[in-house]
Amino acid sequence: MNDDCAIYTGKATPDAAADRGWLLGHFKEPGDPRHSEDVEIKWGVHPKGEARERWVTGERRTALQVLISGRFRLEFPGRTVVLAEQGDYVVWGRGVDHSWYAEEDAVVLTVRWPSVPGYRAEGPAGDQACDDAHESDQRSGNAAIVSNEV
Repeated sequence: MNDDCAIYTGKATPDAAADRGWLLGHFKEPGDPRHSEDVEIKWGVHPKGEARERWVTGERRTALQVLISGRFRLEFPGRTVVLAEQGDYVVWGRGVDHSWYAEEDAVVLTVRWPSVPGYRAEGPAGDQACDDAHESDQRSGNAAIVSNEV
């Protein structure tokens, strides 16, 4: 049986704009095929020079971030990781503080789990901006460790 309500097709860039980059997670309406309590997926389009407003602390999820295009730097306590070639990725777990910076125009796909309702890192001036999560201990052979000091 094929239920058209269980299938969603779209385009990542315009769809992501509706939820600060997030395509799938608890924040989509129940009944929407993009609703999930288990995982969140983000299509992040970041212009060169864009940086996270503030560090994410007390992360409660595990995350995977994959570079689609550009060059993207992730900052962790005591470590910096640069995603420089398409397919480079980094995974990090719960409790790993982090921030990021787009060294070039970049597109990254972020997957984090579980999808935690009501959990957002505050942006500047109390703005409730969604955060991007990542871990530093596993990386592809192309991801460079730039520094072990932050």
